Amino acid sequence: MLAITAELLHGTYRADPEGLAHTGHLELGEWPPAPLRLLAALVAADGTGRECRHTDGTELFFLEGCEPPTIYASAPDRVWHQRLQPRYVAKAQPGFARDKPTGPEIAHHAEYVGRKGAEIRPGVRVAPASPRVVYVWNVEAPPAVFRGLATRAARVGYLGCADSPVKLTVSSALPADAPGAFVPDQAGTMTIAVPRAGVVSAMVAHCEHWREMGPSVHRSQAIALRNFVRYRPPGMAAASAPELEPLILWMVLEPAVSGRRVASVAAAFKAAVLDHYQRHVGDPPPVLHGHGFGSEDYELARYLALPDVGGERSRGRIHGLALWLPPESADSLLEECRLALRNLRTLVGPGFSATCRLWAGEERPWASTPRRWQGPSRRWATAFPAVYERRKRQLDLETVATWCAHAGLPAPTAFRASRAPLLRGGVDLVPAEVNRPGREAKPYSHLELLFDEPVGGPVVIGGARQRGLGLCAPVAQGGG
Repeated sequence: MLAITAELLHGTYRADPEGLAHTGHLELGEWPPAPLRLLAALVAADGTGRECRHTDGTELFFLEGCEPPTIYASAPDRVWHQRLQPRYVAKAQPGFARDKPTGPEIAHHAEYVGRKGAEIRPGVRVAPASPRVVYVWNVEAPPAVFRGLATRAARVGYLGCADSPVKLTVSSALPADAPGAFVPDQAGTMTIAVPRAGVVSAMVAHCEHWREMGPSVHRSQAIALRNFVRYRPPGMAAASAPELEPLILWMVLEPAVSGRRVASVAAAFKAAVLDHYQRHVGDPPPVLHGHGFGSEDYELARYLALPDVGGERSRGRIHGLALWLPPESADSLLEECRLALRNLRTLVGPGFSATCRLWAGEERPWASTPRRWQGPSRRWATAFPAVYERRKRQLDLETVATWCAHAGLPAPTAFRASRAPLLRGGVDLVPAEVNRPGREAKPYSHLELLFDEPVGGPVVIGGARQRGLGLCAPVAQGGG
């Protein structure tokens, strides 16, 4: 056994789990401290390669290659999350002494005459019931590796942010007073960042880049070689793996865009996902762009525009976005997409320009919230028309059931089709707004589906579901 114990000297911990602290939208802090963050602290303690002064660095690559550890820490319901208030500090101004501004328009910051203030959003500080966190790997570390890790641990001053001082110790046994265990488990309800092969070298490369270019190098420019693993928190009984569910990333769009721009919005969203993934993570996998598959038996990511439909005052305007990933996708892919898009600020396309950001738990606008599209419900109706999978113009229940099967849904017990929208605010598109230039034109219509049992969403059917056409909204029983 290899155990590394982190004692939180202030009894608190602060870190930015998703890079959202600077936006002011971070609601919950990171807990427990991720093993990847522990590795980063150990890397910083003595560097690597020619930077090493007290170790040879092999211990880092040993730890990098280990399976995800069991983490002993306070259970989530025993941790208090304190959202910190923004504060202002003196803004750094290169060349200030040389080019000191003058005149009554100077903005002053406290006692720093002539200096402007910069707003800092520190994020969320967590206070666990127990100030101790223990990482345990079921491996036998060679003596040289054990000594190297112990040497680095003694040189670590903080974990996460600099105001989270820690004391690290390395041992070969689990402390008697260790808290409850977060256990790696595919059926778990949490995802935690752990190292994967190549992460140490990536950290070193980013450090060298910073040394060369200076503070202009942002952490978002580093290659994200993290691996997100499902964990079962303390108190959760071990169970067989549940049926896989799709992974979904939600975003808010401001101001709202006309629903008639759904094709342009979906195309711009897909381009942004691929571009940011390429820049911040690496080459996008086929599931995101659709190229490289050798058969028809596969499912692709869906780029969904979320309109305001189904209400008394609904106008079909797009208030949000959702990136839907197939159920068989690894949890790490969703987190990599989240990391790639955390700095996406603007979405621009033909006829529209809007700001966008990751959804942070807001209840308004209702159209951009997950609850609006997840159901479950027995009745679903299209917000955007569904494109037929084939040119057959006469629909029957068997054909619609085939569409549902292709979309991962059960067979409906009944349906109705209409050229006009069936929901208030539903979008009525013309052929040029549905069919892509140079592609075969196919029929389309609005549908309402009735299932025998409640179905969870998002529900998207038809031959253009990857582009968000065929997106359905749940309909209350007796509603329309």
